[in-house]
This record gives sequence, structure tokens and C-alpha cells, in this order.
Amino acid sequence: MYKLPAGRMINKQLLLTYLYLLIYICLSSGVILYNKWVLSPKHFKFPFPITLTMIHMGFSGVVAFFLVRVFKVVAPVKMTFQIYATCVIPISAFFASSLWFGNTAYLHISVAFIQMLKALMPVATFLMAVICGTDKLRCDVFLNMVLVSVGVAISSYGEIHFNVIGTAFQVTGIFAEALRLVLTQVLLQKKGLSLNPVTSLYYIAPCSFLFLFIPWYVLEKPGMEISQIRFNFWIFFSNALCALALNFSIFLVIGRTGAVTIRVAGVLKDWILIALSTIVFPESTITGLNIIGYAIALCGVVMYNYLKVKDVRTANQLPMESIPERASKEWKLEKKSDFYSDSSTNTRNIGSDAGVAASDSFVVDEEAPLLQSKISSLKST
Repeated sequence: MYKLPAGRMINKQLLLTYLYLLIYICLSSGVILYNKWVLSPKHFKFPFPITLTMIHMGFSGVVAFFLVRVFKVVAPVKMTFQIYATCVIPISAFFASSLWFGNTAYLHISVAFIQMLKALMPVATFLMAVICGTDKLRCDVFLNMVLVSVGVAISSYGEIHFNVIGTAFQVTGIFAEALRLVLTQVLLQKKGLSLNPVTSLYYIAPCSFLFLFIPWYVLEKPGMEISQIRFNFWIFFSNALCALALNFSIFLVIGRTGAVTIRVAGVLKDWILIALSTIVFPESTITGLNIIGYAIALCGVVMYNYLKVKDVRTANQLPMESIPERASKEWKLEKKSDFYSDSSTNTRNIGSDAGVAASDSFVVDEEAPLLQSKISSLKST
């Protein structure tokens, strides 16, 4: 049987990697714009963010149940009542809160400004990690956090349609997500429990759905009874399906790239999303001060990411790998499936890159149902 030369095989792996990155960027941007369109009072006019989030959680939980219990694509982990009560429930509560607050922000502020505020994610996660004792206060990292905060402050000052309520919801959601990341590290990882994307959804999505039921019943149910609700099954089904696909696209990207590549893709996605949002939603206006502030914040984020990746490389005594070197290594060491069937590899442990603390954040796509416990340590915005 004819075999492709090693060079051509590596190029094929590289093209596949870039394809996964492109899919991730498209899905991530698409889900965010889709959510904004559904919730916006000027477009689809469905101003119920908790309901939308519950649809996502319910759909994800059902899909995960069928994959685990019916089709047996993955095996469930050994989950005791103690672990569920002390780990899964608290994490689900903060996860549900971050989704709720993040989606509510779409009602009040633009997608572009929300992406600029998300630059605060490393700041929030670093602060939570220091408070919880999972990270140490370092001068170089602290200065980067100050730079990010100054940049976001400048960007906020330049926002024409600044809204205190929307900003408060988004920032609160960021800190809720940051606390979830830290709790994931402290509660799950220290107990040696590894969850892949499917098992994460299987255990956490139903619990998050139940947490959202109480605020939904108090805040949104009365309004839904007296207003004319536009409920289109295909709109909400496709929206939830895109959110689920985003979760798995991140999993594919994580499996084929390193932390540096993922971070660069996240930054690129943010700039693309900011530009697209002004086209899709003409009411969104970006000022020069917005761009300047966001650029300053991104400089801080890039430096922070560099320091964290450098720490991980140093701790693991691994050389900095280029994408071709990584692709070559993947081609030689594994020729299985894109989903790496071994659950110990599928968890958020991405080899040496996953050694970062929970303060090392990757891409906070709160629209995605849930990432694994160790992938969360690689989010950046």
C-alpha cells in the first residue's frame, strides 16, 4: 500500500490544524453574534437571557446523556455523592452565573464593547487564584494586570453607548467565570478527577440548568406570561447546536495545537469579532479611544500569556516548539482519531502546556456549554 512521504503527511497535519483553528474562530464568532441577534430588542426580540442559557444547558445535557448512556461514546467517571456535592455543584453554580450574567450583558451593550471588557478575564482569574492561594502575587504579572485594567478603563471611557448595567453584568460574569476556573483547579484537579467535554456536560449541564431555574422563575417567567413571545424552534435549536459545536471545536483545537497557538487564535478571533459586530449590528459604534484602550489591554494580555507559557515550559524543561515541530511530533506519535480516544489524554491536560494554574486563562467563550477542567486553565479572554 502506497504511503505518503513524511513531509507531505506533516503538511497535511498542518492544514488540518489550521482548518480546526478556522472552524473554532468561525463558530466562536458566530455563536456570540447569534446570541446577540436573538436577545437584541432591535432584531429577534427575545429579551430572556436566562431562558436562552437554560436552552443551551438543557440541550447540551441531553446530548451528553445520549453519548454517555445510550451510544456509550465515552464512559462516565467514578462520581461519588461527596464529590458531586462538594465539587460539581459549586462549579455548576458559578458556571451558570457566568453564562447568565454574560448573556444578560447583550441586552445593554454592544458585542464589540463586551469583547473589550473580556480582556479583564486574566485579571479576574489571577486575583481569584491569589485569593484562593493557587497562585502567588508576582510583580511582573501584577504590572501586566495593571496594564490590562488601564487599557479596559480607557476603552470604557471611549465607549459612546456606555451602559452601567450592562457593564456591571459583564464584569460580574467575568469574575464568576474566574472563580469557576479556580474552583475547578482546587476542587476537581486536586481530587484527581478528569472530565472530558462529554462527561463535563453530562455532570455539570443538568446541575447548571437547575440553578438557573430559580432566577428564571422569579425574573423571567412572569414577563414571558404577559408578553408576546417569538419562539421559533429552528432558531433556538440551531443556536444551541452551534454552542455545542463550539465546545467540541475548542476540544479539537486543544488536541492539535499548543497554548501559544491557541492564545494567538483567541486574540485574532476577538479582533475579527469586533469588526464583524459593527457590520452585523450597524448601531454598534467603535471610537478611536476604544481601539487604543483595547490595544493597550491586549498588550498586557499578550505579555501575561507569554510569562505563563514561559513558566510552564521552564517548569517542564521543554523547548519552545514551533507548529511544524508539534505537527511532526503528532504525526509520528499518534495516528488515531481527532478525538484521542484515551480519556487521560482527552482531559484538559494538554501535555506540558496544561501545567499552568487556573489563573492562566485561554478563551472564555461563555457561549460554549463547558470545557474540560484542565482546558479552562488555558483561557485568555
